[in-house]
Amino acid sequence: MSASGGSMPPPPNPAAYFPAPRITLPVGLDILRTYSGVFICLEILFGALVWILVAASRVPLPLLQGWVMFVSVTACFLSILFLGVFLFSYTHRVAVDWNQMDFLFHAATFVFYFGAFLLQAATTSLHNYRCPSNATVLLSDQDYNISIAASIFAFATTICYGCSTALALRRWKL
Repeated sequence: MSASGGSMPPPPNPAAYFPAPRITLPVGLDILRTYSGVFICLEILFGALVWILVAASRVPLPLLQGWVMFVSVTACFLSILFLGVFLFSYTHRVAVDWNQMDFLFHAATFVFYFGAFLLQAATTSLHNYRCPSNATVLLSDQDYNISIAASIFAFATTICYGCSTALALRRWKL
């Protein structure tokens, strides 16, 4: 009984405030048997190759390739984290709409990686450009070849993130 003489109201229903997580992707090792799981693994692999290739080359334009490096490293780690959430079944412990989270993550990363791909391709296109001050070539032949490989893998990673975005949108809107 309360001080005013009436009974206390019942406690609020926590299910009303925290709805059950909505997810259509399998958890555990079964995620690796889906197209989304395969694309996430390819994103990690190709993203790591972009990271390694950009780090292995002499950086002629630090501002451009610094952004490419930031995007590739961040996206690689976030993709590993995202895959780990599904592999270790943490999706049942966090009450969010995982289909929406999947779409938002892949869409944002797709946009950032597309920009990084364009900057890497722009850096690659400077192979024959000579600095006016000392007439040296901006990219040596070896750096040019590494930059071409980094551009190709950045494009492949962008395509993987685009496919993951399309699959996530389809799952989210079902």
